[in-house]
Amino acid sequence: MIKFENIYNVDESVIYIINNISEIDNLELKKEEKDYSIKCFNDKKKFVELNLYYKSIFIINHDEIENNEIKDVSFEIYKILKFRYIDVINIIGNTLYFAEFIALSDYSFNKYFTNKSDKNYSLKEIKYIGNYNYNNFDEKEINELNAVIQGVKIAKDIVNEPLSHMTAVKLSEEIQKLGEQYGFQTEILHKKQIESLKMGGLLAVNRGSIEPPTFTIVKYEPENAINEKPIVLVGKGIVFDTGGINLKPSGYLETMKSDKAGAATVVGTISTVAMSKFPLKIYGLIPATENRPGNNAYVPEDIIKMYDGTTVEVLNTDAEGRLILADALAYAKQLKPECVIDLATLTGAAMAAVGTEVAVILGNCKELTDALTQSGFKTDEKLVQLPLWKEYEKELKSSIADMKNIGGKYAGAIIAAKFLEHFTDYEWAHIDIAGPAFMEHAKDYRGAGGTGFGVKLLMNFLKEKIQSEKANVRM
Repeated sequence: MIKFENIYNVDESVIYIINNISEIDNLELKKEEKDYSIKCFNDKKKFVELNLYYKSIFIINHDEIENNEIKDVSFEIYKILKFRYIDVINIIGNTLYFAEFIALSDYSFNKYFTNKSDKNYSLKEIKYIGNYNYNNFDEKEINELNAVIQGVKIAKDIVNEPLSHMTAVKLSEEIQKLGEQYGFQTEILHKKQIESLKMGGLLAVNRGSIEPPTFTIVKYEPENAINEKPIVLVGKGIVFDTGGINLKPSGYLETMKSDKAGAATVVGTISTVAMSKFPLKIYGLIPATENRPGNNAYVPEDIIKMYDGTTVEVLNTDAEGRLILADALAYAKQLKPECVIDLATLTGAAMAAVGTEVAVILGNCKELTDALTQSGFKTDEKLVQLPLWKEYEKELKSSIADMKNIGGKYAGAIIAAKFLEHFTDYEWAHIDIAGPAFMEHAKDYRGAGGTGFGVKLLMNFLKEKIQSEKANVRM
């Protein structure tokens, strides 16, 4: 985590963040080191590394780096720190971005190695050196940033856990432990309770599994909450997705523990909100199950009845995420929410449309989708807005039930969101994180495996909501 310090230990490695080359003269370096650094920057290097026998010195010329390059430069420096086993780094400059991205890079999922000796590198300390008056950072801001970093890592851990160690029940139990640790309430509904609620979508998807489903309700309700109606976050918790009877082919199955990434983001976000003691009432709904072709698995042409009574003709059992989310979105109506945001690794069509670097957002409230999109740009978790026009409804018409669970071969991400919209009667946004939620190879600070995508975005959205509400009160 990041610590604020006023004093820099000259025996420790350091990253200097300068705003132009002329500032190199002010650094505590030898003349030949300054000359070398200036030459590197004149040669258009993004950063300079001075590897001394007892420490490393890095110099970053912030003015020469585009905003979208900060994460890449931070990750390159982190890889050098890891290679050299440098476990304490000081950062001197007027921005926290580099500290944030280096801290986020410092993650590994190594709990199942029997020999961790070569797998246990981590930074012991990231020290931000500066003057509060000069940098306008305070301890509260540093603490909130650390909470976000921790929340992202919580989400990563949940995604990276394999089915052998995280069934739906174990996911709910993990959420309960986090609630006890950070201060939010957790209610776990087990199969009999789910049956009594007649959540037909969740129950249908679960029919192929020997493991029971869960529906976890999370509530963070601080006494000083500034919102009367809760903001509700809904996360898709498919702990492993085989595709069911519509079995996925080889090459698509190997990353399907990631299908609980929406749930992971919701849990990571609410944990962060609780750590940061945000004065907001936040609820989370997490329907969870496996999607398997065994037992009494649901099949194409089945008709199921959802929590709100809607009948759905199933035409593809691999379109299961929308079925469990629909039950949760319908359940959210009784919570009288201010707004609802759902996150899910829902469609390959979202990846086909925008790739793996960004996510797709759709919704029935432009103000909400715009605010989330703006937060995405501010936090390097970008969203692309797609339309949710009425014309798409015809794709979901069934001749034997109220709806089908899929449409034709085009506009899959939009059709999936159109299905979900049917179960809402409040301000709602749907974020399809299928692309950026999981990376097979480390390309930047997000690393390999679960990325925790969405935690930073949602925290920025919630923080700005608090600031807006307080500003309205003052007016």
